Amino acid sequence: MTASLPDGPVPGHAIVGLLLGPELGRFALALACCLALAQFVLPLLGAWRRDQPLMAIAPALAGSQLACLALSFLCLAVAAIGDDFSVANIAENSAVAKPLLYKLSGIWGNHEGSILLWCLILAACGAAVAWFGRTLPTSLQARVLGVLGGTAAGFELFCLLTSDPFDRVWPAPLDGAGMNPLLQDPGLAVHPPILYAGYVGFAVPFAFAVAALLEGRVDAAWGRWVRPWAVGAWCLLTCGIALGSWWSYYVLGWGGYWFWDPVENASLLPWLTGTALAHSAIVVEKREALKVWTVLLAIGTFSLSLSGTFLVRSGILNSVHAFAVDPARGVFILGLLGLVIGGALLLFALRAPLLVAGGVFAPLSREGGLVLNNILLCAICAAVLTGTLYPPFTSLLFGQAISVGKPFFDATAAPMAIPLLAVMAIGPTLPWKRARLAPVVTRLWWASLAGLGAGLVGAYGLRGTLPMIGAALAIWVIAGSAAELAHRVQLFRLPLPDSLRRARLLPRAVFGAALAHAGVGITVLGLVGMSQASHAIVAVHVGDTSRLAGYDWTLRGLADRPGPNYRARIATIDVTRHGRLVTVLHPARRDFAAQGQVTSEVAIHTDLVTDLYAVLGDEHGAGADHTAVLRLHDNPLAPWIWLGGLVMALGGGLSLSDRRVRVGAPQRARARIPVLAE
Repeated sequence: MTASLPDGPVPGHAIVGLLLGPELGRFALALACCLALAQFVLPLLGAWRRDQPLMAIAPALAGSQLACLALSFLCLAVAAIGDDFSVANIAENSAVAKPLLYKLSGIWGNHEGSILLWCLILAACGAAVAWFGRTLPTSLQARVLGVLGGTAAGFELFCLLTSDPFDRVWPAPLDGAGMNPLLQDPGLAVHPPILYAGYVGFAVPFAFAVAALLEGRVDAAWGRWVRPWAVGAWCLLTCGIALGSWWSYYVLGWGGYWFWDPVENASLLPWLTGTALAHSAIVVEKREALKVWTVLLAIGTFSLSLSGTFLVRSGILNSVHAFAVDPARGVFILGLLGLVIGGALLLFALRAPLLVAGGVFAPLSREGGLVLNNILLCAICAAVLTGTLYPPFTSLLFGQAISVGKPFFDATAAPMAIPLLAVMAIGPTLPWKRARLAPVVTRLWWASLAGLGAGLVGAYGLRGTLPMIGAALAIWVIAGSAAELAHRVQLFRLPLPDSLRRARLLPRAVFGAALAHAGVGITVLGLVGMSQASHAIVAVHVGDTSRLAGYDWTLRGLADRPGPNYRARIATIDVTRHGRLVTVLHPARRDFAAQGQVTSEVAIHTDLVTDLYAVLGDEHGAGADHTAVLRLHDNPLAPWIWLGGLVMALGGGLSLSDRRVRVGAPQRARARIPVLAE
């Protein structure tokens, strides 16, 4: 008996699935790994032997590796969209009833897919260096691409050997297990790719640092190349962290924005050192100082990015954010960490003494302010790293389970954040090399008054000393950024048309720096506001009213409603103030039967000044005794936390749009009116 093909035309998606099947995806991944190994060996060998053909092949290898990984990722996407449950990754993380958006986001919402995405972004960074770095010295570009190739090869081997996203399962199930319901959210659909891009983006400064150590030279040109990559990665990481915090706030339903979760801390650590790196690279570019320190920061920042990957996937940390708990994978990543980080630090120990120091400066100077900025950021990083790693290492070494939580981190980070904010407005006003205090005081006197006024108002209206100090420093930072721009355009000292003309001629990097600093102040104001939040947990009958923060919260009804792959229980809550309706909130509980999991759907009403926040909890009793548990919050200035993060990232993006930052060459002056240099 012979089988025959079905009558009629074959569906288009079936043809695509046949052409872009999992086997092709695995083959493309293996080919990308071979190309990455070649990209690692050949350019570095060529740079060592001064062999121009070997060095010149690096850009082509980087582009080819990116093409192969893009094909591999496309094959996995086709399997996800086509519900190919013969692929174990799809069977474990998808389902027929899952909406298309989450079928796509499910590609990177698991361990195997996230590693493949990591490899794809790393390859894209290498291809970007190949494309935009055509003006680099051939030997430097070859070494940078060689280091990126070696790093990519390690992760692609990890993907192939222990985390293959194309593993098959037989017999194939008719339906998949479905995605973790907590991850079925639009914010989580875009959060991981942005966060990974930030993590992986720091691989480029790392590669430049290793290349500089191999060449034994760091100069202003090196600083000009490192700075935009550091700023770009920092912008993406800022957006990723802000999105993750926002997701935690409106999905998990506990009413907070940052839990000091170990996995949250794993993303904060490279952000802190990355901030220091972006500032330190300015000193290398402008003054050829802090060379050794900047190289070490570049190595340390990417090392922390890799360490976060290890912690999330090793099983050491338990978190809603963790991807895997397989120790075998953790051992592989630990070995990769040892090779990448250990090798880079060993090279640093051997070659750093060869880097010639330069750019002598006084403590009171722009350089001195940036050094203090670096010290405080790295001190905060050290405190957070200690608190994050101490519990698992204590458990490993002594068998004692301890917990380090919010009180520890607040008590250690806040005292160092206070002087950091205090000097943030002063640093940009200082000239290079040597400064005098009197001009700084003259320029910032009204910012000082604004900060002092905010502190006095906070003393009467805020609970606690730390929020009062935070409000004063936040206004100080924002007003200081505005004062610096006002000084540069000579506002109120020249006719307004002349000041506006000077503003048009100012480099965009100046506006970007001011905007990023102001974003920090906005976020701090949001944190201060959230410290004054009010909340209550109440058990109410339908028709009952609870009072919180001057609002009346009335439960009007409870209803059931079906969803795409869940059933929802929805509450209707009227929120009134002085008898006038403010909003109607609809918090819900979603029951995902396939996963046997119930999640909360938070209801939030915001006017950008206050968030009214409601969560529906469990229900008890029946008939007249039926009650529902509600968690109610009044969160002042909560949106400012994430608005500040967005403003910070926009400031960094505005700086990157400045040609002087991208290529280190100023544009031709368009007017004769002098503009103060950055």
